[in-house]
Amino acid sequence: MDLDKPPAAPASSEGCLAVAIRLPVRIVVLVLVVPVRLVWDALTVAGRFLRDTVLRPLGRALLWLGGALFVWPWVALWRWVVVPVGKGLGFLGHVLLVVPLRWLYARVLAPLGRGTAWLAGAVGAALVWLGHHLFVVPARWLCTWLLAPVGRAVARCARAVATGVGVALYWTARVLFVLPALWLWTWVLVPAGHGVSWLADLVVTGVAAVLYWTARVLLVLPARWLWRRVLAPVGRVLAVLGREIADALGHAWRIAGRVSLVVGRALGTLFRWIFVEPVRWAYRTVLTPVGHVVRDHVLRPAAQVARAVGHASRQALATARDTVRQARADLRRMLLGDPRQPVALDRREPHERGTRTLGSSTTALTKD
Repeated sequence: MDLDKPPAAPASSEGCLAVAIRLPVRIVVLVLVVPVRLVWDALTVAGRFLRDTVLRPLGRALLWLGGALFVWPWVALWRWVVVPVGKGLGFLGHVLLVVPLRWLYARVLAPLGRGTAWLAGAVGAALVWLGHHLFVVPARWLCTWLLAPVGRAVARCARAVATGVGVALYWTARVLFVLPALWLWTWVLVPAGHGVSWLADLVVTGVAAVLYWTARVLLVLPARWLWRRVLAPVGRVLAVLGREIADALGHAWRIAGRVSLVVGRALGTLFRWIFVEPVRWAYRTVLTPVGHVVRDHVLRPAAQVARAVGHASRQALATARDTVRQARADLRRMLLGDPRQPVALDRREPHERGTRTLGSSTTALTKD
């Protein structure tokens, strides 16, 4: 039964604990898994049968019913009502609104707008010319010959004053603030900072060493002892137990599959001999001869009679159609007379065109 089992590891790599646990665990798991596998296979077969015979046809019927009740009416409404009404409303709106508005824009608003734009352009050009000669030219002369020279002189004076004041403020700030601050930083703050840093390093190193050894003694060493003496052995035992349970579940599931296959084949054979074979025997020995007799002595003669009747009916209909057509032609001839025959005109062209050869031609000058 363990044909699908992978090759086991050598016996020397397994401990006595694994060997002692393996057999009881596999027996218990097999007893528990076989009913579950049988129930699972039975439910699988029942589910497939229910899907193929009930759910799939029911789903197709519901899909068709949903299309007939919800989709097709809306499609027909859209195709035969909404679209024609929309096209009619669109054509009516185009005729009643778009065409008059287009004519109004092309014939009234566009010429009026172009005239207004030309008039506004002329007025704007006149105003620009007048403003240029009344304001721009005098302002440009005033700026060039009066305001620009005065501004340049004032700027030179202000630049000289600002330069002197800036130099004075720079040297004052350097003497009063920068040089004292530089001396204080170099000779007071830097040595004091070095001392404070050395003292802080010493204190931090001592505190860190004390905390390290305290944590090592109180936490690390007990935790290491607990891991080595308690947790690691318990974990190894649990790992062996879990591995054996997993292997036992795999073996039991495969064995249960073989058992389920055998039971299923036995039930299938029993069902075939109880139901299928009697039905097949009845079909072959009873229904098939009866069907052949019915086909040969009832259906085929009836089909031949139906074909003969259909042929006779078609001939009768063709005869009646020809008679009606002839009677209609005679009535038309009696009431209106014979139709005029077309008169053949001599177009100096041959009626039948023969094959051109080396000794003949189809032109009027060289034809035979």
